[in-house]
Amino acid sequence: MYAIIEFKGKQYKAEKGAVLKVDRIEGEPGAQICIDSVLLVSDETVSVGAPYVAGAKVQAVLESHGKDRKIIVFKYKPKKDYRRKRGHRQQFSLIKIEDIAVS
Repeated sequence: MYAIIEFKGKQYKAEKGAVLKVDRIEGEPGAQICIDSVLLVSDETVSVGAPYVAGAKVQAVLESHGKDRKIIVFKYKPKKDYRRKRGHRQQFSLIKIEDIAVS
């Protein structure tokens, strides 16, 4: 059984017991998260929402927070002596899918 969910503007495939890496969310590790925006649920049959499946919910728990690897952003303009080098580390949260419920 799996579900396609929309969370913070992105879509993820959620299976029971799976750990998803999502954009950072507020909260302490161990906090419960209820996601109502379920786009598709596949059990023995496939239920597709328009846009969301009515009565479907995904329960998750916040595992931890972290920072991704550093990426280098380098801008330059040729022949103009313009160079800018910056680094960026995206923050993320890990959530573990506990249950997928369809009523």
